[in-house]
Amino acid sequence: MTHYILKRLLLMIPTLFGVMLITFIVTQFVPGGPVEQLLNQLKHHSQLSGEASAGLQGLYRGATGLDQEQLKQLAALYGFDQPAYQRFFIMLWHYLTFDLGDSYTHHQSVLGLIMSKLPVSISLGLWTFLLTYLTCIPLGIAKAIRDGSHFDVTTSTLILIGYAIPGFVLGLTLLVLFGGGSFWNLFPLRGLVSDNWHTLIWYEQIIDYLWHLVLPITSLMVGSFAMMTMLTKNSFLEEIRKQYVLTARAKGLSSNTVLYKHIFRNAMIPLATSFPAAFIGVFFTGSLLIETIFSLDGLGLLSYESVLKRDYPVVLGTLYLFTLLGLLAKLLTDLSYVFIDPRIQFDSVEQSA
Repeated sequence: MTHYILKRLLLMIPTLFGVMLITFIVTQFVPGGPVEQLLNQLKHHSQLSGEASAGLQGLYRGATGLDQEQLKQLAALYGFDQPAYQRFFIMLWHYLTFDLGDSYTHHQSVLGLIMSKLPVSISLGLWTFLLTYLTCIPLGIAKAIRDGSHFDVTTSTLILIGYAIPGFVLGLTLLVLFGGGSFWNLFPLRGLVSDNWHTLIWYEQIIDYLWHLVLPITSLMVGSFAMMTMLTKNSFLEEIRKQYVLTARAKGLSSNTVLYKHIFRNAMIPLATSFPAAFIGVFFTGSLLIETIFSLDGLGLLSYESVLKRDYPVVLGTLYLFTLLGLLAKLLTDLSYVFIDPRIQFDSVEQSA
């Protein structure tokens, strides 16, 4: 096991390096970098003559009202006075100490910027994760036990309808129906908490916070029900039909004993593959459309705006952090197999391969 973990950790290094290298190369060919963004701002906020405005198309040719020396100073300000390969390796060296640099547009550290957006992302991700697992696993087990019944058919129809409805469409519908439009004014339209949240009593703050989350969490949850529920059902059905279950029942064991003592542990193995990744993703879940609809300033909106504004430190810094966490989640997924089923031994798998 130790040998396997060390091997996986070492394989993360070239994987992470490759992801960062490809992304860095792509950013070098994307037009409209931070220097061009700043020059465009100067164009729209300065009083220029018609001739000067006509010459603004050649941004790097000194025809923007700035001489070559000023353009070089702007390039140096953003670090573009150095060769691309040198900037890449300097960036990687800083990333080793989790120094993700400073945002061009927000003028603060990328790590601090991510931390400031985490409350929204954790709120959306954590509650979606908990409610999905706490609902889908019992529902999937109940469907497996009652396979083919009216309950199974009805619930399958409902969750598949929910799966077919895009989250942002459901969000807009819920806002129109329950957000104070032409129908009912039951839930707040925007934000994670009310404007007077700090003046409320502690239990009123909790209620206000949960009340703001009802509509966005519902929009995120409904679409994720189908996959987890059907995966749970199929996993339990496969185990129920195996020979050891018939043997356990033939010995006179109760249905609950057979289900929770013999079937449950084996049936949960496939579900373990998505659990670590989903749990880590809780802290960095970002949904652009849901955050935009409900006016939530989270990581989804931050990532989208950083791409539009060519805020390369935010783009590359968040990608580095998310990729690293994703690789660790994959490792935890493999280790969870052994935790649930000790019969699985990675050493024997490697030897047979």
